Amino acid sequence: MREELELHGLVLSSRPVREFDKRLTLLTKEAGKLTVWASGAKKPGSPLMAGTRNFVFGTFFLHRGKNGYNLQSVGVREYFTEIALDLRNACYGSYLLELLDFIAQEELPAEEMVNLLYLSLRAILNPSLPDELIRRIFELRLLYLNGEYTEKPPNPSSEACAYAWRYILESPLRKLYTFTLTEEVLRELSDNVDVLLRELLPYRFKSLEVLRAIV
Repeated sequence: MREELELHGLVLSSRPVREFDKRLTLLTKEAGKLTVWASGAKKPGSPLMAGTRNFVFGTFFLHRGKNGYNLQSVGVREYFTEIALDLRNACYGSYLLELLDFIAQEELPAEEMVNLLYLSLRAILNPSLPDELIRRIFELRLLYLNGEYTEKPPNPSSEACAYAWRYILESPLRKLYTFTLTEEVLRELSDNVDVLLRELLPYRFKSLEVLRAIV
């Protein structure tokens, strides 16, 4: 008997497989990161086509068979189409997906990571928040959730930077994107977050390389 699953999360990546199928990487609250096969998702008129794109948030109905997870249907909560259609936003959003794909673990519940990503993508659509600040808040809070962080900035830092660092680590998720920083303090915060990333994540992200080429 096949095991039926109802999971809540998002599409981290979507890749074509064969002529009409897709291989998805999902991040779900209940079961963490999963590789899922979406048969026929590329066929014109397929009910799976719209719900198997990057950035899609929703409820994913799967069954687990002998060869892994298979997607049956998707109840889409949000497409984040505005992000996908804007090059700069798409680069920042894609980087968040890439970073989560790198850090999240297979079949380990990831409710806070899913919620963090959702709020971060919403923040990207807020024109009053600098994209670079959103990126740095996301990175530091994600490292915190993964247990790979320092309680204070690793470099000697100003009081404003140290305060922002503590706020990002300690505040409720819903309040993360409720402040801005001066350019000087943001550069300071960025430099400190980069220190952690260089030590913990020796990896080159394609979306960041594209972003550097367009800004």
